[in-house]
Amino acid sequence: MILNMAQLGDGEVLSGATTGRMVLADLLKATASEPSTVTPVLLNFEWVKVATSSFLRESVLAFRDAIRSRRSNFYPVVANVNADVREELEDLLSRRGGVLMSCVARGDEVVEAAPIGELDPKQRLTFDLVQQRRETDAGELMRDFAAIDPVKSPTAWNNRLASLAMLGLVAEISQGRSKRYKPIFEEV
Repeated sequence: MILNMAQLGDGEVLSGATTGRMVLADLLKATASEPSTVTPVLLNFEWVKVATSSFLRESVLAFRDAIRSRRSNFYPVVANVNADVREELEDLLSRRGGVLMSCVARGDEVVEAAPIGELDPKQRLTFDLVQQRRETDAGELMRDFAAIDPVKSPTAWNNRLASLAMLGLVAEISQGRSKRYKPIFEEV
């Protein structure tokens, strides 16, 4: 699913908390029907020149938090942000200690994806391992990477994986009582 942020925000300059909240309502309306599989929601900033922190906080981050708190199969991703919008996002995320998935998309194809913001070293390791393995769980990571991170229980890996899923950086797939994790963009 691709949503045009310039269209939703009614212009190439997106500013203000009020406008952000109006866009949030539109984003939530567009994602009201839950998909059965992992579905990235690309918030396409291709035609946006400027977006203020207050707009981004009330729209993009609030949307990500709302969607992820309901443990949805939707995974919000900012797409095609220019340097100015990226700088606003990085500043906003650094103040909140947050991370957000971003990508470059050409048409319907995602050609590059990476998080914006800083992950702590353990979370970064876990994120990189999920990207590398393409699908995994806490038990596999504990067994296969004991030399890198010698934890004696899968709980630490479970916590890291769950945290990355709540941030919308990796997809969580429930299989009965167990959970597996995979990249949001499998082909990238």
